[in-house]
Amino acid sequence: MNLKDAIFSLQAFFFAKILGALIVLIVGIWLSRRIANFFGRVFDRKGVDLTLSNFLRGLIYYALILLVLIAAAGQLGINTMSFLTVLGALGLAIGLALKDSLSNIAAGVMLILFRPFRIGDAVTVAGVTGGVQMVGLFNTVLHTPDNQKIIIPNSKILGDIITNITANDKRRIDLVVGISYEDDIDKAKAILWELAAKDSRILKDPATTVAVAELADSSVNLVFRPWVKTSDYWAVRFDLTEKIKKTFDQEGISIPYPQQDVHLFVEKKGNGD
Repeated sequence: MNLKDAIFSLQAFFFAKILGALIVLIVGIWLSRRIANFFGRVFDRKGVDLTLSNFLRGLIYYALILLVLIAAAGQLGINTMSFLTVLGALGLAIGLALKDSLSNIAAGVMLILFRPFRIGDAVTVAGVTGGVQMVGLFNTVLHTPDNQKIIIPNSKILGDIITNITANDKRRIDLVVGISYEDDIDKAKAILWELAAKDSRILKDPATTVAVAELADSSVNLVFRPWVKTSDYWAVRFDLTEKIKKTFDQEGISIPYPQQDVHLFVEKKGNGD
């Protein structure tokens, strides 16, 4: 065999290696996606929570991709043990450089495992209120009531107070209604009781509370605390606020508001001034 044939054979050998590695890589990625989606459908049929299902599907996909990369490296003739050693060292270096991102991943895993909230819940986290759109490994996506998209790093969520607004199926509406000291307290309370009785969305159990809460500087403050389904909270709150004002006006009960009286004194000057 002459030199030219030897070079050609060597080129063909490396071409076959590279082609084999590419085939392993392409087929492996395709299979990884199919397998991950299959498990995702299985999780959905089994009723696994959507947040946990998405996390497990992503975990399976990336684990399979890692195996595909190792197989492709082996097809190229690379010693897989050496490859894993290099990969581990590279992972350590990347981990040190991206420690903040790793803390987000750790927080994401904690959020997914302990599930203080789920996709679709309304929450207040890191000072932001919105509906949970996605819980990922690095960040959580919220949509605010005015339809803004807020992306919050998971570490900020886990290190702060988490308020799950829709976790329970019932909520209490807390309203403070001030009336004048000259008004009839019993009449005002009767109006509030009647408003609660007429609204079918207000629950009988737990019972509504109507009571005198405070004798303030310029008003007698009543608390009006009906219970409603969480889904009805804002609609009932808005309706009650409007009905209280209109009904009090019709019944001659005043709602005090801050005001100032200004007194002017005219100084009389003497004849000699």
